[in-house]
Amino acid sequence: MAQFPYVNGDLFKTSTRIPDFNRSMREALLEVSAFDWSPISPAIFGSLFQSVMDRAERRRQGAHYTTEKNILKVIGPLFLDELRAEFERLKALRIAKIARLTEFQERLSKLRFLDPACGCGNFLVIAYRELRLLELDVLTEIFAGKDQLILDVSALSKVDVDQFAGIEIGEFASRIAETAMWMMDHIMNSRLSLAFGKSYVRIPLRKSPVIRHDDALDVAWESVLPPAECTHILGNPPFIGHALRDADQKAGMHRVWGRDGQVNRLDYVTCWFKLATDYAQKNRAIRIAFVSTNSICQGEQASILWPQLFRSGARIFFAHRTFEWLSEARGKAAVHVIIVGLDFDRDGSRQIYDYDDVKGDPHMSIVPQINSYLISSPQIFIAARSRPPAGMPKLFQGSKPADGARLKGPNGKYVTTSNLILDEEDRKAALARDPGIAKWLRPYVGGQELISGKWRWCLWLKNATPAELKSSPEIQERLARVKHGRLKSPTDSVREFAATPWVFTQDRQPSSSYLAVPEVSSETREYIPICVLDENVIGSNKLLILPKPELWIMALLTSAMHMAWMRTVAGRLESRYSYAPNVYNSFPWPVVDDADKTKLEASAKAIVAAREACAPATLEDMYDAGGMPVEVRKAHKANDRLVDRLYRKERFATERERVEHLFNLFQTRSAPLVVASRKEKRKSGKKS
Repeated sequence: MAQFPYVNGDLFKTSTRIPDFNRSMREALLEVSAFDWSPISPAIFGSLFQSVMDRAERRRQGAHYTTEKNILKVIGPLFLDELRAEFERLKALRIAKIARLTEFQERLSKLRFLDPACGCGNFLVIAYRELRLLELDVLTEIFAGKDQLILDVSALSKVDVDQFAGIEIGEFASRIAETAMWMMDHIMNSRLSLAFGKSYVRIPLRKSPVIRHDDALDVAWESVLPPAECTHILGNPPFIGHALRDADQKAGMHRVWGRDGQVNRLDYVTCWFKLATDYAQKNRAIRIAFVSTNSICQGEQASILWPQLFRSGARIFFAHRTFEWLSEARGKAAVHVIIVGLDFDRDGSRQIYDYDDVKGDPHMSIVPQINSYLISSPQIFIAARSRPPAGMPKLFQGSKPADGARLKGPNGKYVTTSNLILDEEDRKAALARDPGIAKWLRPYVGGQELISGKWRWCLWLKNATPAELKSSPEIQERLARVKHGRLKSPTDSVREFAATPWVFTQDRQPSSSYLAVPEVSSETREYIPICVLDENVIGSNKLLILPKPELWIMALLTSAMHMAWMRTVAGRLESRYSYAPNVYNSFPWPVVDDADKTKLEASAKAIVAAREACAPATLEDMYDAGGMPVEVRKAHKANDRLVDRLYRKERFATERERVEHLFNLFQTRSAPLVVASRKEKRKSGKKS
């Protein structure tokens, strides 16, 4: 035992039971002991830990461990890029260079980092490594060209693990974080030894990272790291949507946000933003950067969350717009995220990182400001609007049947039956039992059916006479189940409809053809497929309806301009687009005259014709992200160019340019004007 150096440190402060070994375990231990671990990053432990986690538990905790490439997207603009740039400036000095570099190294040793959802410590480990690498470059520059022997290499390094703190709810993960930090310390000490030709090992361990095993929504962050000492907060808090929170997580949300207003519509990750900005009120020099679900900067959440954070004095100083968050673990989750960096009381330019492809690399642009939708535009919050702009038809949700009944099946298990709504198999079986019901069957289409082409059917009985209803045993059986289900409903209005089980509880079916907009659509699609449907096709409550459609409106709704607006202000269902009337109502419509409307109608007809030419392909096939038919894409691109020119003559190079232009219009218009004479149009264009 005397051959082994004394380690000490909190890692070994408690007794550990030595596991029973067998031959295969011994051989495995010898094998990994012989392996050269020097090029392996300790951050791999986070990925290994996620790989062995139960999938359901991983989802419950919102745990997503991360590639180093994505961690660098956080720490780069948060602190590392600025420090690296300063180091390069100091290197170029001719006067007082060594003194300035020494002061710079001292400043590095004063930085303090807190990750309040640190997991296995990946962010802390990579941040520590990069800080040590920067310090090593500083030391190399200080001692460059000097021939004197460095007797005590341990006196060179001033950056240490005790500059890093974390909070982690999982005990095993928090222990991994501590171990990984010490391992990275050992690796960086070896790099220092190699650079200066003298062995340096920080053993026994005298300094430790502060990793608190606790609930970050319950513990006082000040007890982990005093705000006066902290310089940066960073991390990847849990991604847990509103509907997936368990009882403890809901209680944590209430502790942070309270129960008033709409705050409990927010994602779980927003708790960390709130606590971080509260913590920073005691030291407004702190900078914050978190990875987050992109939903906090979209739809209703943007107008709920950000006014509260901005009132604290926080400002967004850098942001990565939506990209795919990659994990190195098996069974990884496909998550689309953003990164938001916050500071306080600082002037100067801001940085936006855009992605042409969510899986690609970003390109950075310097902007004067970043708003809550992560674009360079004044702070605007798109509050819900119940009415469309003047002169525009109203967009509304389709009809809802409320026809389910929970009944006990032959095996004793309860099943929920659908009685007014039938899939294709159910329709055929019902017709075989009672061919007379054919006159009451109508196609029933929601967003999913519209896109997939797998339409369902409904019994549309609103005009049936009592005698006709009684003449069909099939209908009578179904209506009895509908009545039973509605009587069991907790909703008063649904129970009232138990007396009339043959009608939908919400009947919004128009008496004319209508424009149909799917409520939910895949985020991978460039365009939401929007169609005109016949009045005999019953639109479900998962479809948004615009009666008596004018094709010039369809051309505008299916344009790149409207899609850019939708992607910015619409909500999300998981990561999919969730279109709502507010997207339509708040859209800054272009000013169009009759000649423009004629061109737009022709453009919409060209899109429809291109689709028909691809029959029998479904909309799902035609709007597949990687396989959009040439004819359909060509028609859409021509429509995009036409609509773009209604807003300005110059071409829009990126989607962000479109959104920024639309936000400026939204801000300057008190009431959007749609139909105008050419003279009025020219005036409006000058104002815009």
